[in-house]
Amino acid sequence: MEAMIERCAGLDVHQETVVACVLFGPLDKKPKTSIETFSTTTTGLLALSDWLATLQVSDVVMESTGVYWKPIWNILEGSFHLVLANARHVKNVPGRKTDVKDAEWLAKLLRCGLIESNFVPPEDIRDLRDLTRYRKKLIHHRTSEQNRIHKILQDANIKLTSVLSDIFGVSGRRILEAILNGEKIETDGLRKMVDWRTKASITDIASAINGRIRRHHRDMLRYHWEHMSYLEKAIEELEKQIDQLLSPYRKEVELLDGIPGVNKVAATTFIAEMGVDMSVFKSAKHLASWAGVSPGNYESAGKKRVKPHKVTKL
Repeated sequence: MEAMIERCAGLDVHQETVVACVLFGPLDKKPKTSIETFSTTTTGLLALSDWLATLQVSDVVMESTGVYWKPIWNILEGSFHLVLANARHVKNVPGRKTDVKDAEWLAKLLRCGLIESNFVPPEDIRDLRDLTRYRKKLIHHRTSEQNRIHKILQDANIKLTSVLSDIFGVSGRRILEAILNGEKIETDGLRKMVDWRTKASITDIASAINGRIRRHHRDMLRYHWEHMSYLEKAIEELEKQIDQLLSPYRKEVELLDGIPGVNKVAATTFIAEMGVDMSVFKSAKHLASWAGVSPGNYESAGKKRVKPHKVTKL
């Protein structure tokens, strides 16, 4: 294999240690090897960075194993040309599995230019991605709590969902809060709670909330209600942080928002997952593969079957 990089390093990353193998020397001769093991603490990773700089390393490669590569990337980023390799593409020869061998194998592949780097977005896009993914999780949790409230209401024979399209709207929340507080809801009070835009009549709503609610139901409703309120507040704070990180990308958000079927939330997710620099993708097909919407083709004995292409998001 023809060498292309004079000074490069391969890192075998683990939770507590990282084994580094540096290959250096003229391209037309067998390279010299230097191997060291460092701790993955901040002090250890700074020592790794200094050691690589002392050996005048220009390129560094590591595997995308779990999340252990991220702190190393964060510290080495900006000082070296970093390459994040797909573990499946750089698998070593079976039967020779050691940390040193893995690091040396990565360095050899990198020296010969045989490793294709995975796409790692800039730091601000990575931060935006963390926030949007966490927002999605919180929204799912909030929906789960709302479904549990629906279940408790049905158990108490309160048919509020039959007369209100959204029991977590303005009218529904006022009525639910009154039920939680154990208030006796009369017609005059109910008329003040119900928004004027509500289509259902006061008589129908009064009949729907006339159930058999017990102390147990109120306690369960309160648990779910308080957790839902906490999640809503957390989502609101996340939205503010996301909006701040989107400040440099207002133009891109507007362009994406102009696409039919794409709103601001979807546009934010697109930017968080793929960034705004499309030059990092070879083609539209490569971008679709990265997004996980490109099917994989499998053919065996003349029979073809299609499976969705799974991509590990970094």
